[in-house]
Amino acid sequence: MKPRDIAAYLFLAVVWGLSFLVLLRVVEAFGWIGAVTLRSLVAGTTLIIAAKLMRRRLHFGSGWWPLAVVGATTVAGQLIGLSYATPRIGTAMAAIFVTAIPLFSMLIGQVWGIEKITARGLTGLVLGTIGLLLLVGFPSVPVTGPFILGCLSSLFASFAAAFGSNYASRHLRHTGAFEVTAGSFLFGGLITLPLLLAVPVPALPRLIDLGYLLVLSCVMSALNYVLYFRLVASIGPTRTISVEFVVTVVAVLVGALHLHESLSAMQVLGAAIIISGCILVLGLVPDWKRVRRVLRSETAG
Repeated sequence: MKPRDIAAYLFLAVVWGLSFLVLLRVVEAFGWIGAVTLRSLVAGTTLIIAAKLMRRRLHFGSGWWPLAVVGATTVAGQLIGLSYATPRIGTAMAAIFVTAIPLFSMLIGQVWGIEKITARGLTGLVLGTIGLLLLVGFPSVPVTGPFILGCLSSLFASFAAAFGSNYASRHLRHTGAFEVTAGSFLFGGLITLPLLLAVPVPALPRLIDLGYLLVLSCVMSALNYVLYFRLVASIGPTRTISVEFVVTVVAVLVGALHLHESLSAMQVLGAAIIISGCILVLGLVPDWKRVRRVLRSETAG
């Protein structure tokens, strides 16, 4: 990985870790459908306006269909699943299910032949999942019907995110991250817009609620997804999606500092295991056998 890829990876982890707090407030104010629809439309519109201000010409040579698929999966599917699930199962359990995204991505990538996971990468994914289970622990709410629906919604969100990322890697490889992000968010917002008739905004939002929506849309969605799709094109979907492991670590730390939640020794251990798993998935550990071969060949030369 290049230094700029590592910097983008860490930025995504921190900002998306903070987004759990903002998401809950936006869902409370706008409803779980309104949160997705308005977030998507504002994010997509923000990028179009930004392109105009920067005098950047957007090229959508891939056509509208691939953008609609990514909008329906990575945007609409994932965000609806998370917005519905998080208030019902809590951020802890929602974070657990987020770890299914890299696992789904690895399986889809293997089936489609997009990328091959190494034994070291597979070990990293398994370590990340184990560490996250240690980090988050057990459900903090009773196991009821709504709770089970929330868990299923989280799994759906994870699969949608993994599918969309691999689809973008396969069909939008030659489309810029700016165009992919703007187009997919606009399509995601338009796809979910009719659902507002069934789940309307519960009340007139306050000014602070609009502020939370803008932060969630412009920074945690528009900016972050531009970086995200750039990473997908640069280092591959599975390695990029492994950022979700670190996102959960950040989310728990934010909960401990902001909500004064206590961290157990087991959770600290889980965080360390997650980071170790990400290092393996990202290939940051040197291949010592290859290094030795290179040194021997140079010495022999």
